[in-house]
Amino acid sequence: MGTWKDKVVYQIYPKSFRDSDGDGYGDLRGVIEKLDYLKWLGVDYVWSTPFFVSPQRDNGYDVADYYQVDPAFGTMEDAEELIRKAKEKGIGVMFDMVFNHTSTEHQWFKRALAGDEEYQNYYIFRDGEPETPPTNWESKFGGNAWEYVPSLKKWYLHLFDRTQADLNWDNPKVRDELKKVILFWKEKGVEGFRFDVVNLISKPEKFENDLQGDGRRFYTDGPHVHEYLKELVRDTGIDQMITVGEMSSTSMENCIRYTNPAEKELAMCFHFHHLKVDYKNGDKWELQPVDYRKLKELMMGWQQAMADHHGWEAVFWCNHDQPRAVSRFGDDENYWKESAKMLATAIHLLRGTPYIFQGEEIGMTNAGYTDISQYRDVESTNYYEILLRRGKSPKEALHILNERSRDNGRTPMQWSGETNAGFTHGTPWISIPENYHTINVAAEMKDEDSILYYYRKLIALRKAEPAVAEGNIEFLEETDPQILAYRRSLGDEEIVVINNFGNEKKKLDHPAGGAEYQILLSNYPDQEKGEISRLRPYESIVLKRTGKKN
Repeated sequence: MGTWKDKVVYQIYPKSFRDSDGDGYGDLRGVIEKLDYLKWLGVDYVWSTPFFVSPQRDNGYDVADYYQVDPAFGTMEDAEELIRKAKEKGIGVMFDMVFNHTSTEHQWFKRALAGDEEYQNYYIFRDGEPETPPTNWESKFGGNAWEYVPSLKKWYLHLFDRTQADLNWDNPKVRDELKKVILFWKEKGVEGFRFDVVNLISKPEKFENDLQGDGRRFYTDGPHVHEYLKELVRDTGIDQMITVGEMSSTSMENCIRYTNPAEKELAMCFHFHHLKVDYKNGDKWELQPVDYRKLKELMMGWQQAMADHHGWEAVFWCNHDQPRAVSRFGDDENYWKESAKMLATAIHLLRGTPYIFQGEEIGMTNAGYTDISQYRDVESTNYYEILLRRGKSPKEALHILNERSRDNGRTPMQWSGETNAGFTHGTPWISIPENYHTINVAAEMKDEDSILYYYRKLIALRKAEPAVAEGNIEFLEETDPQILAYRRSLGDEEIVVINNFGNEKKKLDHPAGGAEYQILLSNYPDQEKGEISRLRPYESIVLKRTGKKN
């Protein structure tokens, strides 16, 4: 275990990455076209979000056939070519497995609806009256988590959209079917897997109303989740591969178990606690400024605990479900370049495997949409209506979507300053932020001080410095909420990383560096050598001890 510790993963959202045929939607051939770019950047793995057959109610996370490529994205030959060509360039491909639920268009669910009891047992059906759902649990996308089927006089559970029916993992047949899916793609040369909301797969034995919340405490990290994961990994032989679980509302104790090599479950996991520090009272749709103290406490707490108990984190700011980090935690107007580089440094040199989401490496920003008609995400359009019902004005509701919508991360990749940012010759499925004229790959390739070049250096640094991949972590400057500073050490090797998360100058309580340190990386071009006692806005400095420790 552990061969992925010096590796970096690049996440692709194929619908928005590159459109090769001009229909306005990105596709697998578009990914193949850009493999040389990914090789140049230095990434080791590419994780693609799902491109399997799907009605696309939730952008492919509603799978109707795990064995077929959706024609919108290409063909099986394209998928095979992508796997093969990536491998030739030293890049492993990771596929996204959505195993908590299927689309209601899946054959299994269709057979269940047709009255086949064997397939009804693939899902979670409960008898009942049309007016009374089995429990008061809420769907993650709003509304009750149960849907009534009049012809069956039964309700089925859907923790997400009503077209995403939850699978019944307590049924061994379901577990066997899902193992076959893994083996099918493994056979085709897939080198890793990301498991969508995998800590929700085990539901409680008894379904009851939640009188304290929305039901998640009953099914999050559920009763058999570790046992089922162990079985899945063991029976598919993926324990040596790179695997990452997306963990919804999880706990630190569970993440340690999911990723401790002795447990033989997953290589690493995503958790999202650090991405809720601007949720007012824990509500995604209520805004507040980023609580940097909380952010720092969470990062320090998780890093320390995972290190102490042999757990491993996937470290990241962005993905297809999150707003853009530079617009959220940085300053995309006054310190765009500095804050984007600082955020990259802060996360990439932590203990864990860094994930880059497409466009993050060029400092792509939030979409800045001005009208609800520009949004495509089901969650965003649902919540726009909910916010209006809660008494927000259309202007206030749009402002909240501007900050929170998943579409912020889904706008097309900005390849060049040409029409449609070089993403498509057609009409893009979702509109492209105006700033693509200046923020794009082609422009940044020409500028060695660009965010893009900086990411390339960070990726190379992880490979060159064993202390980053394998070392211990110790946090420095613990009092100032806006300074995240830490030391990575391995034997005699020592690297110190200092980041200013604020737009003001900061004085360090404990000056860093000095004669025996060299600057490995800095996001201000004129960083002076010697002892560092002050930081400029969003400044980031990486130091390496050159002398032996006493």
